[in-house]
Amino acid sequence: MAKKQFKAESKQLLNLMINSIYTHREIFLREIISNASDAIDKLHYKSITEPEAVNVAREDFRIDVAYDKDAGTITVSDNGIGMTKEDMDANLGVIAHSGSLDFKKEMEDGAADVDIIGQFGVGFYSAFLVSDKVTVRSKAYNQDQAWEWTSEGADGYTIRECEKDSWGTDVIMHLRPDDENGAYSEYLDSYRLRDLVKKYSDYVRWPIHMMVEHEDYVETGETDEEGKPKKDWVVSVRDEVVNSMVPIWQRGRDEVSDEDCKKFYMEKFRDWEEPIAVIRINAEGAVNYRAMLFIPKVAPFNFYSRDFEPGLELYSSGVMIMEKCKDVLPDCFRFVRGVVDSPDLSLNISRELLQHDRQLTTIRANIEKKVKAELTRILEEDRDTYSEFFKAFGPQLKYGVIEDYGMKADMLKDLLLFQSFEKDSQITLKEYRDAMPEGQERIYYAAAESVARAKQVPQTEQVRAKGYDILLFGEDMDEFAIKTLREYDGKEFCDVAGGDLGLESEEERKVSEERAESEKEVLGFVKEALGDRVVDVRASRKLKTHAVCLSTDGDVSLEMEKYFSSIPGGDSQNIKAKRVLEVNIDHPAYAALKKAYSEDGEKAREMAEIMYDQAVLIAGMPLDDMLGYSDRVFRLFGQ
Repeated sequence: MAKKQFKAESKQLLNLMINSIYTHREIFLREIISNASDAIDKLHYKSITEPEAVNVAREDFRIDVAYDKDAGTITVSDNGIGMTKEDMDANLGVIAHSGSLDFKKEMEDGAADVDIIGQFGVGFYSAFLVSDKVTVRSKAYNQDQAWEWTSEGADGYTIRECEKDSWGTDVIMHLRPDDENGAYSEYLDSYRLRDLVKKYSDYVRWPIHMMVEHEDYVETGETDEEGKPKKDWVVSVRDEVVNSMVPIWQRGRDEVSDEDCKKFYMEKFRDWEEPIAVIRINAEGAVNYRAMLFIPKVAPFNFYSRDFEPGLELYSSGVMIMEKCKDVLPDCFRFVRGVVDSPDLSLNISRELLQHDRQLTTIRANIEKKVKAELTRILEEDRDTYSEFFKAFGPQLKYGVIEDYGMKADMLKDLLLFQSFEKDSQITLKEYRDAMPEGQERIYYAAAESVARAKQVPQTEQVRAKGYDILLFGEDMDEFAIKTLREYDGKEFCDVAGGDLGLESEEERKVSEERAESEKEVLGFVKEALGDRVVDVRASRKLKTHAVCLSTDGDVSLEMEKYFSSIPGGDSQNIKAKRVLEVNIDHPAYAALKKAYSEDGEKAREMAEIMYDQAVLIAGMPLDDMLGYSDRVFRLFGQ
């Protein structure tokens, strides 16, 4: 029989497809099963629209997956619409011609709800990823003659008459021998095949049958010395449906409870903790899709590492396309787990990747709104649960505020929690704003390496004396997030360790400036003694009981300097805060300095050095010369 050649440069396309289009060869089974599902869909559709011509009950449709270790073959069979010789020549002889796509185009508007998976005409040829020979036997419904299509790859194919008892299609794949490129024989293992069905085709709407091995402990028919029946392990093979068919996210709330969904989550995503929330989406409109999303209670051990891969499982009409699709999940909510299933996705030719278009944008935007709404609900209705969630994923939300130049800042700001000085608990920015007394114009915060240290920052004294609350920052991201936000509800954020806190009246300011002017000479001396370590030395308006503190001028705070200096290498280590030494001119230490300045200039210089070093230590910063500081302190003791 003369061998036919593939059309439309199919030789080159077939080689390209096998070597380039697919990234995982195990998807061959997904593609062949998808084609079988499409064939059944077509016949089922005709049975509905042409009942006089097609007499097949829905419950009779099935797909069978079988393997033969001796022959080295895997066979996928369906009792769908089947193919004539002309169909074989048109659909299998021309790579990238899709019979499913033709069928979809021919359907009338009323049949738009019928999901046809294969639309590119290349999925069938993924069989050559693992096979050196593929045979297709098919008999079209209501036809007497069956046909056999055979190919060993790009060299072409043959079509001949054959015998087949019933309508439908058998795809017989003869696996390649094991070589340096892989162990193809792994697919001849029943457990491996069943795993692939569960992974990629678990939610195909038609039952997928396999002969499954079982080991049962049964009576042998013999008895022991005491006359009791003997038992032994016996291996049996039984025909079983190995796919779930109807995914849990396709079922209504009246069929599946939240508890059922949580159990599904724990099994599917291997989490020992129940999620704190289940979000179900059934969207119809520009893009039709269903989603079931879960907000975890605890973070995976590698969540804040580069090894963590975010993303949702992506399905198209029940067939898994991607295990981790990042494009449908906003990065600020990368902790969300779950599935998205849509028949409307624009997939690439291998159905392994998405085309970046408005469909993705629509789904992602809707998921963002749903997750934000659910987190807001938990925050308002169950603060304890939200606090536990925030302990695990708060840093991610703060990072979400910062990334992309604050693009998501406005959306995320009301989900943030910060420690309150006055309440000794975490509060939202809205709660802080609502509790602000009349006359308070700024939202004050203190930053340190921990919340406990932030509470001890000496610059808080002036704010607390006014009766104002202070947000306590103890994580690197806190201050960066606040700097990105800049203000909340018209109130600017103000670092207590920054410049003017805006707490003095005009009269109080005038008095402070007059007192500072009177100490200008001594403060100038201290500035000269410290040199370029500080940009200024000032009489403090913030300190009440403490002697000294470090403040800053400009946008870079001391905590930011600490953060950047902790990053190995690069110019980040050169990012420094402009340090200002603030001195409490009402403190006994300043009186001692002033006395030394008038009597012993060298002693006054050493006292100025000690005061600066003390301010550095209070700020949690390292001293440049710890030994020199120690020597100065002990010399002062000896005087």
